[in-house]
Amino acid sequence: MKQLLEKLPFYNEAVKPYHWAQAIVATTKYHRPVKGLKVIAVTGTNGKTTTCFMIWHMLNQAGYKTGLLTTVAYGITKLAPELGHMTTVDANTLNRRIQDIKNQGATHLVLEVTSHALAEFRTLGIPVDIAVFTNLTHDHLDYHKTIDNYKKSKGKLFKKAKYSIINADDPHAKYYESIAKEYTTYGIKHGTHRATDIELSVNGVKYSSGDINIETSIPGEFNVYNSLAAALVGQKLDLTPEQITRGIKSLKEVEGRMNIIDEGQDFTVIVDYAHAPDALEKVYDSVTPHKGKIISVHGGAGRRDPSTRPIRGRILAKYSDIVIITEDDSRDEDPAKIAQGFLDGAKKQGKIEGKDLFYIPDRKDAIKEALKKAKKGDLVLILGKGHEKTILRADGPHDFEDIKVARSLLKSMV
Repeated sequence: MKQLLEKLPFYNEAVKPYHWAQAIVATTKYHRPVKGLKVIAVTGTNGKTTTCFMIWHMLNQAGYKTGLLTTVAYGITKLAPELGHMTTVDANTLNRRIQDIKNQGATHLVLEVTSHALAEFRTLGIPVDIAVFTNLTHDHLDYHKTIDNYKKSKGKLFKKAKYSIINADDPHAKYYESIAKEYTTYGIKHGTHRATDIELSVNGVKYSSGDINIETSIPGEFNVYNSLAAALVGQKLDLTPEQITRGIKSLKEVEGRMNIIDEGQDFTVIVDYAHAPDALEKVYDSVTPHKGKIISVHGGAGRRDPSTRPIRGRILAKYSDIVIITEDDSRDEDPAKIAQGFLDGAKKQGKIEGKDLFYIPDRKDAIKEALKKAKKGDLVLILGKGHEKTILRADGPHDFEDIKVARSLLKSMV
């Protein structure tokens, strides 16, 4: 029934009063559990989760007992996996988890916040000490309808935050600067705090910013932005340069974000959560130039913005030697119909179905085929689901993890 109601054009607006009431009830029920916690909230289209993990790890390493609530996991030191396909959970679950984190003695909380959560009042009653803006690109227009609506939903966070840290290289930065109470900016090309002397490698990134030298253990130019945002949070909280540097470098990985899967094979396999056009572009930017072939496995979720499907298909085709389109969380939408949008986009970029473009409906079969096609020195990219523990089909959720599936298949091959 809910799936049918969600297809109504006025559904999202109609249920907002319900979400508002739910948030009021939740924060009252749990006695405003966020009171006394210093809250750092991170929003943006891409980079939210990694930035949150960097901040959380850095603060805990510096001796601040810090809670974490993200797409991937939640907790303080021993993190529990987030099993639902939702970044910012419903208001009741959110407040209950915050209460549990506070009861464990946390003094700080790092919270990943989505535009959906802000539009639906899930974070109502949660004061924000520091808000971080990573970027804003084409995504979630099935929900927000326009980029302007999407931008303004995220803006709610910066209107209430005491202090904001804004990516000045993003075209929408000026809007967030105009509504923030107090802020600073960062970037590579623009911003008060800039990354210079950047070195990129498959093992991470290195750069300087003022008197801080940053090194990450996670690759990709986008992690220059993520780590610089985290470093500025550390500065605002009076961490020393050494604490910031050590905290960021010692984070070895974030599940489902540029994870290298090594089972002794002579080619590289990477699993990443990228599913928006800009996120895909950034993944390819981080792995090119590559000497061997690039083989990409990707698919699209049902009941999500269909306009990105041909765009993503073109991106996959542009950077990959072989493209395999497969299922993602199809939900109640026909997987073949979803795939067709990707195939159309890839064909426009010059890919030929049956030669260097394939549609393999079952995701495990698609990953298996990609690994079979890989030769020495090649790169297999498994994109779109990252850390997720299930795949959502018409009959409900099924256990499925890209990382586990890739490892199992590789072990059977080597």
